[in-house]
Amino acid sequence: MEQLVNVKVTSVSKEETDLFTSPAAISVVTADDIRRLGITSLPEALRLVPGMDVAQINANEWAVSARGFNAEFGNKLLVLIDGRTVYSPSSAGVFWNSQDVVMEDLDRIEVIRGPGATLWGANAVDGVINIISKSAKETQGLLVSSSVGSVDQDSATVRYGGELASNLYYRVYAKRFDQDGFTTSTGQSSGDTWNSTQAGFRADWEPPSQNILTLQGDYYYSVAGKPSEQVSLAPPAVSLITDNEYNQGGNILGRWTRSFSDTSQLTLQTYFDHVEQGDGFGIEHLNTYDVDLQDRFALGSRNDFVWGTGYRYQSVENSPSYELSWTPEIEYIRLFNVFGQDDFTLVPDRLHFMLGSKFENNSLVGWEIEPNGRILWTPTQNQSIWGSVSRATRTPALVELNGHLNVAAFPTPPPGPPALVSISGDANNVPENLTAYELGYRVAPVKNLSFDITGFYNVYDDLLIQVPNPVVFETSPSPHILISSTWHNAGAGETYGIELSSQWRVTDNWRLTASYSWLGTGLTAETSSFEGKSPTQQLQVRSYLDLPCHLELNGATYFVDRSLSPSPTGLDEIPSYVRADLGLIWSPRKWLEIGIWGENLLQSEHIEFSSQQTPELTEIPRSVMAKVTVRF
Repeated sequence: MEQLVNVKVTSVSKEETDLFTSPAAISVVTADDIRRLGITSLPEALRLVPGMDVAQINANEWAVSARGFNAEFGNKLLVLIDGRTVYSPSSAGVFWNSQDVVMEDLDRIEVIRGPGATLWGANAVDGVINIISKSAKETQGLLVSSSVGSVDQDSATVRYGGELASNLYYRVYAKRFDQDGFTTSTGQSSGDTWNSTQAGFRADWEPPSQNILTLQGDYYYSVAGKPSEQVSLAPPAVSLITDNEYNQGGNILGRWTRSFSDTSQLTLQTYFDHVEQGDGFGIEHLNTYDVDLQDRFALGSRNDFVWGTGYRYQSVENSPSYELSWTPEIEYIRLFNVFGQDDFTLVPDRLHFMLGSKFENNSLVGWEIEPNGRILWTPTQNQSIWGSVSRATRTPALVELNGHLNVAAFPTPPPGPPALVSISGDANNVPENLTAYELGYRVAPVKNLSFDITGFYNVYDDLLIQVPNPVVFETSPSPHILISSTWHNAGAGETYGIELSSQWRVTDNWRLTASYSWLGTGLTAETSSFEGKSPTQQLQVRSYLDLPCHLELNGATYFVDRSLSPSPTGLDEIPSYVRADLGLIWSPRKWLEIGIWGENLLQSEHIEFSSQQTPELTEIPRSVMAKVTVRF
């Protein structure tokens, strides 16, 4: 119970509260979780969250979602890194191979399963992933970390933190890794090798006064092999190519926090983010300018009120190719929002009611209103019951508004012309809508055991799906049959499920964590044929055991049910699989840590998801990694 209360989160109400009494389905991946399991990437850390569907596509791509709708570009999750959104307006998803951090500098990852639009805005539909780094004050001294493995071929991280002046702390870092490619289900190379270089800094000024100033920035450059199909009306109609996708960019963020009292705080944050991504389908240039103001204060003895406003300006330039073109090629997006939320104490220390809404204006689709109501009841010190009703929206991606994709071509029986398959956007598309109902219960029946259970029912309408058009004959650029479809708000349906997690401290040096999730779907036939099907059941068990002689034995086992994954040829059936990871860490000195981990130990390889760029399925191999970390 004490451990649960001591876990603090900020994503639910934009103020620090304890996880046990947070009225939302929230989980926390801690820095200790990441260290013990030898996790090297953000998507792999998200596997630890109950109800999250994390599937690796190949060596450098993942599909990540919550409560269904998983896809190569999962478009219903909002992802933030230290308050900076990394959601792409072009694809309405996250390029996970562009998001990297020094894992040793992570404080925690907070994950809300379910809508968080009232505080975080559009696209926080099925969840919010809030990645939070440690302050520079917490990362003083020198850290050197190096690893080598059968898949993670080699990596190195150097970070140094110091104090520039009284209460002014800083850190700088550089990181580099190379990753080997995987093989396809036919035994061929996937051509998906991956390497990345990243560097950055952070400075925190924490004087005795109530002010805190933060300034941080990063620059990265990565190259990843990307198998894809090149479409042509000339023979051969489709050829499989491996192109090197490059991602580069940089960001700088500043944040000022002024605490007037325990119940009053003002925060001003601004950042600039530049992203450049190039592959065989063109080059995207994205510049984001964002400013956000948030104010929290008490209204009397019963009301804790938070409000805020923000403005974001994005310029997006997409160079065209035969496979993917845009009209217009340059888009300017303006986003203005204002929100307010009141946490009203009905019965002190027992009953709370939370009501709020965000009002958001996007230059692409106009105004959206995203209200939220939550209630929290703590009948005893070791129990909490909560419920919520929320509305959230997803803004259409630019490709769903003004994009055009040529996805396939094939010959027809002689003497017929070739056939071209294409998908187009529609500028009249409107946001997708979700109305979500949730009910949760947390209990710690005895000192060392806790349970967390959540049930949810989600109703979706105006889902964007591909609607077929009549087949026509075209003469340009050469005679061909066009089989086309257009994205329209023609989908609807519902999802529902249960998520259960438990923590048990068996002894002082042994801790077990288990979770189970069940997901049901009731999508319309047209929606189901496009969206695929996430795993119905998922189960995981983790064990952290501290041994004598400064040894730690840590392991995790995951069961993932069968699923249907979108691919260029329709839907691929992905068999269920069981994954087991095991690691041993030795810390002979306070400043030295040596670890070795094995992943996917039960099978030599297995398939987790398909790519929408190629019909080839990539297998995720068994792997071994050794790592040495030195701290001074």
